[in-house]
Amino acid sequence: MSHYDLYAIGNALVDSEYEVSDAQLQSMGVEKRHMTLIDAERRAALLAAVHGMHSRRTGGGSAGNTVVALAQLGGRAFYSCRVADDELGAFYREDLIANGVATNLTHTKSPEGQTGICMVMVTPDAERSMSTFLGATADIDHTALHPKDIAKAKVYYMEGYLSASPTGLDAALKGRAIAKEAGVKLATTLSDMSMINFCRPGLEAMVGDDLDYLFCNEEEAQVWCGSKDLATITAQMAQLAKVVCLTRSAKGCIVIEGDQQTEVPAAQVNAIDTNGAGDMFAGAFLYAVTQGHSHAQAAWLANQAAGMVVSQYGNRLQRQELHDLKRQFEKHLAA
Repeated sequence: MSHYDLYAIGNALVDSEYEVSDAQLQSMGVEKRHMTLIDAERRAALLAAVHGMHSRRTGGGSAGNTVVALAQLGGRAFYSCRVADDELGAFYREDLIANGVATNLTHTKSPEGQTGICMVMVTPDAERSMSTFLGATADIDHTALHPKDIAKAKVYYMEGYLSASPTGLDAALKGRAIAKEAGVKLATTLSDMSMINFCRPGLEAMVGDDLDYLFCNEEEAQVWCGSKDLATITAQMAQLAKVVCLTRSAKGCIVIEGDQQTEVPAAQVNAIDTNGAGDMFAGAFLYAVTQGHSHAQAAWLANQAAGMVVSQYGNRLQRQELHDLKRQFEKHLAA
């Protein structure tokens, strides 16, 4: 029997989210809609630029958001990550525990230094632009892995952002090999256009030739395939995994399985903040499939959950919100 529905590895980041205008974004020199890695000096400059602005602080990191979503829906999750021995690191660890996520952080002493942060700038068009200071998570390595727990999971999930870190990529791939040997299903995400442009070899290694689940949005798929033609994109993406979830914002998503494609409509919402939408989609989808639901049913739940995230500010939902959505899902299945 599987001990965990999902075992994931990714960057531990504390999110600080700010509402800004396009003019402010431009004045700060932040590239719109992209994730940009920054150093300590750039972090200090951005913090000075937003001084006095209201911000929302939450646990974050792409895979971190995904495991929390799955756990809030009732799934069992384990998250391998790395934080520093500081206030933000303690905040991150306790946030995972509070959300019912098991983690290596309760078994190991955190190093000195600074926990990673992600400064998320949200513009009036709901687009999110991220400036990420990796801090301690830049040095995540194979020591964060719990091999026995990987082998007891249903799905092993690799955050695509780890392709930017030599040690992080090595750890993700070591975990991948353990999972594959144990017959655990493999999943990853393309994460961001910048990862495809600058870290593609690492992403290709994560995908490999036997991936079960791949998550990406339409823009990422266009960059990966070098085309905006949907037929060309779906044909190429189908070669990457047994199941590809291609999200298309208000157009919903396409679940690609070989030469079969299933379009699942999006939730009808007023989007104000897209931060965390893809992470939520992956968490809800993987929750549903690990509970025995079909891919189309899982995509329905994932679209609804992602729609709830984009209709509010912040990268996550409250446990009660997902509990209510789970009841809606049960009604949807019975209809």
